[in-house]
Amino acid sequence: MAEVIKVGMADLKIAKNPDILTTLGLGSCIGIAVWDPMTKIGGLAHIMLPDSTKIRNNSNIAKFADTGIDELIRLMLQAGANKNKLVAKIAGGARMFEVSGATTVGNIGEKNAIASKEKLKQLGIPLLAEDTGLNYGRTVELDCSNGNYLIKAVGKQVKTI
Repeated sequence: MAEVIKVGMADLKIAKNPDILTTLGLGSCIGIAVWDPMTKIGGLAHIMLPDSTKIRNNSNIAKFADTGIDELIRLMLQAGANKNKLVAKIAGGARMFEVSGATTVGNIGEKNAIASKEKLKQLGIPLLAEDTGLNYGRTVELDCSNGNYLIKAVGKQVKTI
């Protein structure tokens, strides 16, 4: 029987087949799912901001794309995942607030998505699929048995990427 493991905001967790990792209410945040198809070890990070170096109070490494992805991979490898087999999928990064004028606040979602993709590229982890942008929140589930990444949004069809 699969256990559903909840990942909070600015949090990350790993799990193994047959468990499911889920995080609720991704707005401008990004849910980064990483999975090893051989060992069926999965990881999910709910990141809020793109870059820890731009924030003074950055002790929560799971909050940022740069440090959160590193930590997620570290935990997965420690649990037995193979670095050369890892694949990733991302969701979220919505533009939740229409902000007038040239402000960076309105587009934090896009910045989160870009930072996440850049970090995965640096680490040599292929991004297989993404469901990012637009203007609605998402809830996601990573099924560690098969790597399916389920995207749920209010008033939308459930999507598997």
